[in-house]
Amino acid sequence: MSETEFPTELKEKVSRLPAAPGVYRMLDARGTVIYVGKARELRKRVGSYFTKQSSHTPKVRAMVVQIADLEVVVTRNETEALILESNLIKELRPRYNVVLRDDKSYPYIYVTLEHEFPRIGFHRGARNGAGRYFGPYPGAGAVRSTLNLLQKLFAVRQCEDSFFSNRARPCLQYQIKRCTGPCVGMVSKDDYRRDIDSALLFLAGRSQEVVETLVARMQDAAEKMEYERAGQLRDQIAKLQRVQAEQHITSEAGDFDIVVCRKRDDIGCVQVFFVRGGRHLGNKTFFPAHTRESTTGEIIDAFLPQFYLAGHTERDIPPDIILAETPEEPEWLVEALTERRGGVVRLRLNVRGERARWLEMAQQNADQALAERIATDDNQQRRLEALREALDLPEPPARIECFDISHTRGEATVASCVVFGPLGAMKSDYRRFNIEGITPGDDYAAMHQALSRRYSRLKKEEAVMPDLLLIDGGAGQVAQAVAVLAELQIEGIMVVGVAKGTTRKPGLENLIVNDGQDEKVLPRDSAALHLIQQVRDEAHRFAITAHRQARSRNRNRSPLEAIPGIGAKRRQRMMQHFGGLQGLARASIDDLQRIPGISKQLAEAIHDALRER
Repeated sequence: MSETEFPTELKEKVSRLPAAPGVYRMLDARGTVIYVGKARELRKRVGSYFTKQSSHTPKVRAMVVQIADLEVVVTRNETEALILESNLIKELRPRYNVVLRDDKSYPYIYVTLEHEFPRIGFHRGARNGAGRYFGPYPGAGAVRSTLNLLQKLFAVRQCEDSFFSNRARPCLQYQIKRCTGPCVGMVSKDDYRRDIDSALLFLAGRSQEVVETLVARMQDAAEKMEYERAGQLRDQIAKLQRVQAEQHITSEAGDFDIVVCRKRDDIGCVQVFFVRGGRHLGNKTFFPAHTRESTTGEIIDAFLPQFYLAGHTERDIPPDIILAETPEEPEWLVEALTERRGGVVRLRLNVRGERARWLEMAQQNADQALAERIATDDNQQRRLEALREALDLPEPPARIECFDISHTRGEATVASCVVFGPLGAMKSDYRRFNIEGITPGDDYAAMHQALSRRYSRLKKEEAVMPDLLLIDGGAGQVAQAVAVLAELQIEGIMVVGVAKGTTRKPGLENLIVNDGQDEKVLPRDSAALHLIQQVRDEAHRFAITAHRQARSRNRNRSPLEAIPGIGAKRRQRMMQHFGGLQGLARASIDDLQRIPGISKQLAEAIHDALRER
């Protein structure tokens, strides 16, 4: 293979790089970042891309020939370089980096210990409260399941403080024995605190201590001949022991995460198990992008810093992270994780006993998730191929966009745009458009405005255009789409209208292609039709949701807000003066002028606005 020749300016820039740690970004001819990497010595690491090219992997060779420029950031140490690299990868999503698509924060259980009767509840976000946090849990469902279990076992409150402070009698949770009713004095502070302490021990993984405490309390109640209380404690112990057996809780396992990777058919799958206090809190599956030419080791090497260190969400880092294979540069990672956690972090390999069984379980789950993903992808590919045949496209569409319009008799008109690709819905690319400046109820004008705004921007930004444009509507809406694309001189996009048939039943849609001269009715069992219906229904759902939100905002808006010169303080002063909006609406212009700061002109504007309601 012949060596690639690089511009002299690029070679000189590489030669001037410092022998210091930092992060480098490779850019193509359009200035797009195609790769982000870190280095202990920038000059040596970046220079290696431009020498000995025959030893590069196919992925690196494909990247190197596209490099037109590079940018570097010098950092104080390797840890800063690792964190910066991870943040840039998540932000820029370069095509030659393995990218973790996960930007959400993870939920926790929060106990408000400063309260007289502490609450145990769901929490997501910064952990800066005065109480205790338990987690992270892989999703909201896992938190709610645990909260439900805590109510059954310990009957502690989960209601908000505002609800708790305004009770005159017990709520339904007390009636079904899921709460002891501290809001109305049905339980003493000491007894409630004991229940909270037991719940805290359980959440910390010390459930056996809870059982021992409850046994001692049961025996004490029996000795005092408080047989009803002893029976309640006996039942509570039995419930807790059943939970221990079902969840395989062990106090020996400790706090750790298990991270494993499996790869098949060019798809990489990472499985993360969360274990705290020997209790399995749940697991989460990730399918990072750009893994086609990466090994499982390279995927894990890219995944770990992005998962634990990148982004603005606060991650909980356990003292132990169990892996099936060693990352390429574990020293960097351990140092960065330890610094972020504020305590020692260890990467564990070759584990035994209970932890080995957890690791095996994680690997089995990764295999299962990967098999399901491949089956789903195969089905999606079959539907895309069927769509190609049905519409006589040169190849299966790589990007489908669909538009829909939603309003209520012309009120709060909103357009939606949903995007589908080879892996299904691409929700991060969804867009909604608030339609303004048209005749209410004019769907054609609304569609024209939405399409113009969408594709004029995509053209200006030189962004990716769709291969297929679906329009929820008939020939009129399709004509608007064709006209917009012609105005913007955008070619090569097939436009298809999805019109309901005469019976308006699913499966009988008419497909109106481009200028409306060609109509198709696909068989009801057609895989292509099923894909079109899925995309159309998603666009409809997204439009309806956006419209309802906009309509709710409009209807909850005071007519005074539209009047220039009426701010929040003046509105409040007028409401107080007239005792509310009804009193204000009955006021005359002279009455309005008696309020300090309200001129005759302003009073007339207020009077007219309220009469138009």
